[in-house]
Amino acid sequence: MTFTTEIRVRYADTDQMGVVYNANYLRFFEIGRTELMRNFGLPYIDVEKQGFLLPLIDAYTKYINPARYDDIVCINATLELESAAKIKFNYAITVLEKVICEGYTRHVFVNAETMKPTRPPKFFTDIINK
Repeated sequence: MTFTTEIRVRYADTDQMGVVYNANYLRFFEIGRTELMRNFGLPYIDVEKQGFLLPLIDAYTKYINPARYDDIVCINATLELESAAKIKFNYAITVLEKVICEGYTRHVFVNAETMKPTRPPKFFTDIINK
């Protein structure tokens, strides 16, 4: 499952050098992940209403080129199932087709009440397996 979304770099996203501050790429990853899930009929809010949470357990970011104020950033997010309870999102961030940043985040499904890891819910796997 892959989805691409675009955002414009705001002044608040940049550092004193005029480039996107490094921590903001994790926020860009979250935007990509959220929009991918929404596009495939799995908005986070619906997952949470069904009693499941997806806490982050691992993140990796490789910075390749700078993005700057007012750039249009394309966030390409891809979802893959890793194990019984874990999922991984891979990201490629580009500006004018030039790779700016790559990375991934790993998440684990947990029961919202017990906070214990659990398998992805059936409604989630049904959509993923389509």
